Amino acid sequence: MTSGTRPIFSSFSPTSPWISQKMSRDGMYMPMPNSGSMSNDSMESMDMHMSFYWDKGVTVLFPGWPENNSGMYVLALFFVLLLGTAIEVLSMLPVVKPGTRPILGAFTQASAYTVRMCFAYMVMLSVMSYNLGIFIAAIAGHAIGFFVVKFHALAKETEQQQSMSPNGIPSKI
Repeated sequence: MTSGTRPIFSSFSPTSPWISQKMSRDGMYMPMPNSGSMSNDSMESMDMHMSFYWDKGVTVLFPGWPENNSGMYVLALFFVLLLGTAIEVLSMLPVVKPGTRPILGAFTQASAYTVRMCFAYMVMLSVMSYNLGIFIAAIAGHAIGFFVVKFHALAKETEQQQSMSPNGIPSKI
């Protein structure tokens, strides 16, 4: 061992400076920056909530949006509500009609699924702000979307049942 190197595990203790260091690829330890020495001013002032809170000062999806602006906060709530509704509505769409080419049908369904998953991840990231208003908007959006989907399905089923004659043969209108 040369005079400039120290054994890796020679003085490993909770108070040791080795705790805040990381091993590089060549096996040498590198000092890690302390959390208080971040050079980015915006990161220093960012509050990270780890429990639900109720405040208009939240960041949803993009830095600086909606900030502390009440109008933008209401817009963010409405946006998350619409995303939740769209996720549920897209779960029933599109229905591939018989006779459609398989590649076109598969492409249509895959496209709708991709959009639905993008919306779902956006709602998930919004809810991870731990803002209670955003959480309620997401749940309400999913509930409204589910209601719309089920109402549409029940209305369609009722219409089909009413168009049938009592003997089970569709009536001609």
